Amino acid sequence: MSDGAIIYTSEPLQTYLDDAASKKPAPGGGSVSGCVGALGAALVGMVCNLTRGREKFAAVEADIVALVEQSEAARARLEKLLQDDTTAYNGVIEAYKLPKETEEEQAARKAAVQAGLIVAADVPLEICRVAVEVCRLSKIAAEKGNPAAVTDAGIGAILGEAAVVGAALNVKINLSSIEDVGYTSAAAAEIDRIQQEAAALREEVLAITVSKL
Repeated sequence: MSDGAIIYTSEPLQTYLDDAASKKPAPGGGSVSGCVGALGAALVGMVCNLTRGREKFAAVEADIVALVEQSEAARARLEKLLQDDTTAYNGVIEAYKLPKETEEEQAARKAAVQAGLIVAADVPLEICRVAVEVCRLSKIAAEKGNPAAVTDAGIGAILGEAAVVGAALNVKINLSSIEDVGYTSAAAAEIDRIQQEAAALREEVLAITVSKL
């Protein structure tokens, strides 16, 4: 982490929003996508907490308890990733600042930049992976959770997909500068698959949500 970096998970939301709105290069879209995904996971947890322990939902109690654990794990992971994205971006900036007067310095700088770009792509790629899991969990919450909170499950899926789409854009912008063709091909294929699944899940969850209104 670069000097002076803010650990956003321990700061007020207002600080994070102010920094996102400022001219600072980070936090940017990748970090914000992680935040959005974490909010989706939190809504899944809300549905669970409005369901578990109630006699009329006893038949799904075990499923809901497991869902709470899964949603909390996803939220914690995304909270970390929203910070990791800012740290990764700062790493790329620092690599570009390396000296480039000699051939040796140029080679070292290029290697550092390429390594930094891969890290900067890896973080939003992981956000995509976790955010699509939020969509999966939202579907279970919509199907088995308290119907009075079904809209929260629906919104969880919307936010999960938004996080996937946003993070995927950040993966793509880094891929355009990465020279490792094997890495770029694999990452591009993976984010395409994840986006397709997230879109399908969002549609399914919204259909379930609307049917219970």
